[in-house]
Amino acid sequence: MVTVYTDGAASGNPGPGGYGAVLESGKHRKELWGGYRLTTNNRMELLAVIAGLESLKRPGTEVTVVSDSKYVVDSVDKGWVFDWEKKGFAKKKNPDLWKRFLVAYRKHRVRFQWVRGHNGHPQNELCDRLAVAASQQKELAVDEAYERGEPGLFGD
Repeated sequence: MVTVYTDGAASGNPGPGGYGAVLESGKHRKELWGGYRLTTNNRMELLAVIAGLESLKRPGTEVTVVSDSKYVVDSVDKGWVFDWEKKGFAKKKNPDLWKRFLVAYRKHRVRFQWVRGHNGHPQNELCDRLAVAASQQKELAVDEAYERGEPGLFGD
């Protein structure tokens, strides 16, 4: 069993952004983060989950993703993302990341748990600090799909 705590942050929305993820399993712990020069908060929230799931080495791992993002949690728990996929993500935001998410998601047994952000949850607060710090690095990566302006990516 692995718990993946996640958070994303963007200033300006769009603007510089970052994600943070903390993976915990027994006594093992791993922190992940990354920053982008131009992105949105929702993209970073979703990318935090993707980074966490993609870092798991054993297919079929039982995973609980803990996120303060209603965008991510509701999209999966309410089945929206699966409907979007059936319709080719037509007119949906962030199709590049949702497609990537589904690949990682389907490799494991994943459930989601929503937590209120900025409410004293220690791992969520740590993820937020990682995301904000990542977004403030001097050298930020390029969120290429977003900056190319691919259809469905704006209006986050």
